[in-house]
Amino acid sequence: MIEARHLRVLRAVSTTGSFSAAARELGCTQPAVSQQMKALESSAGTTLLIRTGREMRLTQAGEALVRHASGILAGLTAAEEEVAAIAGLRAGRVRLVSFPSGSSTLVPGALAALRAEHPGTRVSLVEAEPPRSVDLLREGDCDIALAFRYGATGGEWDDLVVRPLLTDRLIGLVPEGHRLAGASSVSIGELAEESWIAGCPRCRRQLVEVCEESGFTPRIDFATDDYPAVMGLVGAGLGVAVLPELAVESVRPKGARAVPVEPAIEREIVALTLPDLARVPAVAATLDQLSRTAAR
Repeated sequence: MIEARHLRVLRAVSTTGSFSAAARELGCTQPAVSQQMKALESSAGTTLLIRTGREMRLTQAGEALVRHASGILAGLTAAEEEVAAIAGLRAGRVRLVSFPSGSSTLVPGALAALRAEHPGTRVSLVEAEPPRSVDLLREGDCDIALAFRYGATGGEWDDLVVRPLLTDRLIGLVPEGHRLAGASSVSIGELAEESWIAGCPRCRRQLVEVCEESGFTPRIDFATDDYPAVMGLVGAGLGVAVLPELAVESVRPKGARAVPVEPAIEREIVALTLPDLARVPAVAATLDQLSRTAAR
């Protein structure tokens, strides 16, 4: 295998015309230059230099290698500089996937702080709910997935680095004129006869499970992944809903009242990445900013 350090020596010998002059240019000894040239000729499998008196002359193979060496070394230098920039957070790219309520609450503050601290780091954002967002991470289509889960599921994320961010409590939503609109809290059982408006598929499953634990199956008349739509339907008097507190924070409900639900229903908000990606400086910095934003 031809090594870059050997190519640098060959180019210096070609430019200066001798081992001793090349050694002075490179800041090493003449024997070191001679040794590296022998190693390069061994790697190339042919003679690259011919001594003529006190000067060195390139063979045809040597000329070909010198001709390519400039481009190779220039490309290597550019690569080294780019990697150093990424490692030093002067450059870099992070592909982030988030669920909608995380995109509107946690992500903006975290990315603004990241840009202020590391302006050379670029972050792209697309939206997806778990488990699709987690699949995108495992498939290599993103670097960080903002996700949530209701209760720890054994083995679900064992292959990933899990950065816990916060616990998000679910809040009940009822129309302003509802009999429970002024209540300090409401139990799920008190809403057993209501028409329900459900959110994303994972939230929908959780709603059904919680209601069934309270002894009834909710009558879901409307289902939408769009949280503003859920709030609009509740505000129009078409039903009740249970939404994550992050979602309620991101949209001001019109015509709807938020009521704490008892017993508390909570979901864990986390940032996920792959073990190797966690060591990439730009990814680590983004995870840190997400943690700081969630702690506020």
